[in-house]
Amino acid sequence: QVRLVESGGGLVQAGGSLRLSCAVSGSRFSINSMAWYRQAPGNQRELVAIISSTGTTYYTDSVKGRFTISRDNAKNTVYLQMNSLKPEDTAVYYCWVQGTIVGGISDYDYWGQGTQVTVSS
Repeated sequence: QVRLVESGGGLVQAGGSLRLSCAVSGSRFSINSMAWYRQAPGNQRELVAIISSTGTTYYTDSVKGRFTISRDNAKNTVYLQMNSLKPEDTAVYYCWVQGTIVGGISDYDYWGQGTQVTVSS
């Protein structure tokens, strides 16, 4: 059983910072990619940032230069440091991981429960 537990969301003023964390638990699960998505009311869920097992990162254009994704493989945790937050960053942020069961070849992906980030103007 793989479980993702997110933390770090909240209410912040425009220009402020927040740091999201997502801890992954579950034995026999080898994590490959880790990512953060977000979904604002009335919008589709969108990819914010993704980090590969080797540390390669990708960011959606709207957060480049403001957000940083990182991971601690020893802790099976992914982080999203969000600086210079804007009201348009307001959304529910979801953690996503992709990996394989140790000894297997099939890929599986899992989602966190989501954490609310609200940026006031």
